[in-house]
Amino acid sequence: MGFLDQGILIKDLTRLRKHYLCSKLFLWDLVSLLPTDFLYFAFGIETPLVRINRLLRIPRLNEASDRMETRTSYPNTLRITKLMIYIFVLIHWNACLYFAMSNYIGFGDDPWVYPNITDPMFASMRTQYLYCFWFSALIFTTVGDTPVPVREEEYLFMIADMLIAVLVFASIVGNVGNVIMSLRDKDNVFFPNHELVKAYLRSHHVSKELRQRIDNWYQHLYINKKIMREYEILQQLPLHIRTDIAVSVHLPTLSKVTIFQSCEKSLLEELVLKLTPQVFSPGEYVCRKGDVGHEMYIIKEGKLAVVADDGVTEFAVLGAGNFFGEISILNIKGNKSGNRRTANIKSIGHSDLFSLSKEDLTDVLSEFPSAKRHLEEKGRQILIKMGMLDESAEVQEMEAEKVETKVKRLESILENLQTKLPRLMVELESSNRKIRGRVEQLELKVAVVEIQLPHDGQRGEGAPGRDEGVGGEAYWEREEAEGEEEEDADKKGKKKGDNDVDDVTKEGDGESTKSTKDETERVVEGNKFGLKGSVSLKEKISDGETIIVKGDKRPGKGDGAEIEPRNEKEDKSEEGELVERTGKTKGHSDGKDTQDSD
Repeated sequence: MGFLDQGILIKDLTRLRKHYLCSKLFLWDLVSLLPTDFLYFAFGIETPLVRINRLLRIPRLNEASDRMETRTSYPNTLRITKLMIYIFVLIHWNACLYFAMSNYIGFGDDPWVYPNITDPMFASMRTQYLYCFWFSALIFTTVGDTPVPVREEEYLFMIADMLIAVLVFASIVGNVGNVIMSLRDKDNVFFPNHELVKAYLRSHHVSKELRQRIDNWYQHLYINKKIMREYEILQQLPLHIRTDIAVSVHLPTLSKVTIFQSCEKSLLEELVLKLTPQVFSPGEYVCRKGDVGHEMYIIKEGKLAVVADDGVTEFAVLGAGNFFGEISILNIKGNKSGNRRTANIKSIGHSDLFSLSKEDLTDVLSEFPSAKRHLEEKGRQILIKMGMLDESAEVQEMEAEKVETKVKRLESILENLQTKLPRLMVELESSNRKIRGRVEQLELKVAVVEIQLPHDGQRGEGAPGRDEGVGGEAYWEREEAEGEEEEDADKKGKKKGDNDVDDVTKEGDGESTKSTKDETERVVEGNKFGLKGSVSLKEKISDGETIIVKGDKRPGKGDGAEIEPRNEKEDKSEEGELVERTGKTKGHSDGKDTQDSD
């Protein structure tokens, strides 16, 4: 007895008393327990309604019945009993109302009311109660015919009773249906999908002998109360409670296995959750010689026989607590049997076994590496005693396992590199595109500047640009370094003669024209970066056209400039200017040659 305070069960009497006195249940119970019976003596009241406050105890009665239902081992029986009590009380109250209605109208005044109590046949209290109870039961169960009402009061009473009877009948049907379903669920624990299995066997025309074996198996489950759905039944419980139940039920059996006797308790607690119950019928083989072992077995009840290949000759009999197949699930290296069964084992009668699969054992041992090594060592010792361990094969398998581990590691590394390679290639391609774009922009600026310089009067038509090749760069370095000496060299060049000047001018014109064509061909060809016209700049220069640039003519400011060919009229009008510039260029070249000769 107690109450929950933040999930903690409080049983202290002082706190219990304080909690109860401050709750609404205390007031409810206090009113229901008031001694209203004293009103009979104090005021001479004789009506039974004085004790109506006792009905306030009904909620407490429901609470007590619900607690009993959760604690009893037979909840369905208690549920049916409670339903019958409710129906009996309701019929009893209705019978009392019927007798009171008959008394109000008058006994025997019409066929509907209770007969006249002056008649000795209907005068006794027992007869009166039984007649009224029978009348009320007829109305609520709607089984038989009831007397037809005559007065308005009688009609109203019958209407109310019929409406209540509908609810009562629905409640009876619903509760009885729930109880039946609960009983069927209980049967399904012992007969899991029995009807579906039988329908499947009939539809596939399975032999009568095999169907009889299956029916015997189900009968064994039902008669001996064998539950095959332990996991589904206990799945609703918390994990720690399921573990405690499994330890309580299966740990003594698992502890009998030799290889598990010295294992730590936490490992055994994990293993008991993996045990699966299995039932074998008489004459049924548990395993056959040569089969690959995927699980080990522990005998809980029954007897198994180790038989020869003929199935008749018995070599040994295994009873409760024995086990077999433990070596096959450990996957010990060097096992001559290769994890295959070495004997035929069949059930003599109905046998209950627990099975532990190799996968479940591997999953559990992955969290207990020391226990895994211990179990493998024990299994190896057992194989040595049996003469079933090939040590040379064990070494070879260990070497092969190491190689396989290395291969897997290399495959993992290769997979990671293959994953990274596409990303690196994408990044490299993106970087290359950016670099090519910047180079093309710079080359375009250089080409535009080289085209602008002759029109700015900064150098002759044949002089190389600052950014052109090795010859152009050397030309501009010499021109800037010698400064004032060029003027003197120019004067001396004029005196030297026209032949030398023409040679120098031709040489300069060829170098400048070649360099300009090469740069312009790489950058401007194809009308990129906004150049107008369908004819490339290379073709225009090779055809001898004069190129002018619209836009910013400052050196290095060639972005967005437009390059257009000039027509023949403009070329003729500026022919004189070009000749004059050529003369100046010759003078410069002559001066340089004269200075060099000096």
